[in-house]
Amino acid sequence: MAEQQIISVDGLMTRVQAIFEKSGLSRDNAHAVAHVIVAGERDHCKSHGIYRIEGCLRVLAAGKVSPDAVPQVHDSGKAVIEVDAGGGFSNPAFYAAKDTLVARARETGLAALVIRDCLHFSALWHDVEALAEAGLASLSMCPSYSFVAPAGGKEPLLGTNPIAFGWPRPGPHPYVFDFATSVAARGEIELHRRAGTPIPEGWAVDKDGNPTTDPDAALDGAMLTFGAHKGSAISTMVELLAGAMLGEFMSKEALDFMGGGGLLPRHGALVLALDPQTFAKRSGRDPIAEGEKLLTAISGQGARLPSERRFSARSKALSEGIVLTAAEMAQLDRFEAEGLAALEG
Repeated sequence: MAEQQIISVDGLMTRVQAIFEKSGLSRDNAHAVAHVIVAGERDHCKSHGIYRIEGCLRVLAAGKVSPDAVPQVHDSGKAVIEVDAGGGFSNPAFYAAKDTLVARARETGLAALVIRDCLHFSALWHDVEALAEAGLASLSMCPSYSFVAPAGGKEPLLGTNPIAFGWPRPGPHPYVFDFATSVAARGEIELHRRAGTPIPEGWAVDKDGNPTTDPDAALDGAMLTFGAHKGSAISTMVELLAGAMLGEFMSKEALDFMGGGGLLPRHGALVLALDPQTFAKRSGRDPIAEGEKLLTAISGQGARLPSERRFSARSKALSEGIVLTAAEMAQLDRFEAEGLAALEG
């Protein structure tokens, strides 16, 4: 068997959606979940690509996610829009409310989407890219599981607590950043564990609070925030805004509710959408053109903008296909043939 195999983006989408439908997800939910997984693989974000299939299947097998949830949008006509995911995955809920969020942001200049009772596993750039395509700036954030120690501590209390920002640009791609407030995503440590390779120094401490490069010790101990106290403060902000403020679980509660970190977390999420044209209207200036002055000046110095490598990988994947290892293809074959039963092997 060849070490590497190539599959088209559409071909991978068909296969991943089939896996989730065979495993019990409704067609709409299977499509939404497969879309974000394939997008991660397409953009060479391996920690959020097909690696995530198994985690989604395990939470299905455990009965901890509603496979046929139909998101319910609650719109009072004000700035805050709510969508109840009904214990389903977060992605169908976001797309169920996206058009309402876009329309409200254009109407009022600023709108917020509260996603309630969802299971979250995907990167957040999907949200902000979709809103940038509509000409909006946006922020997306959510808590996770309490795997991260606050600066100066050693006990896990905070989540990896990702935050993403998107800004519309006139070209094919927006300005986007998306990162965990931990030094690295937990999935990156898990990938090191699977590969039998050490993690970089400064990513984590063991259960006694000692620095470690052993991925197993890291997973048993605590991850660290980026930028020491600065990352810790930003992570705390995410807990407050996307947890406490929404009346949804914070990372410690999510971990306790699911009985440990072996399954995907269940919590809420917050998406803020802003219309640059509304904010700049009385200035007489074009906010997108003004933003381009800064972004092109950054590139002009030879600096790389966030997500440029991801967009480059996307372009290559769309034209040449996605490269998967033989082991990854074999896993797809097994999941597609056996569904949830593949987890027993």
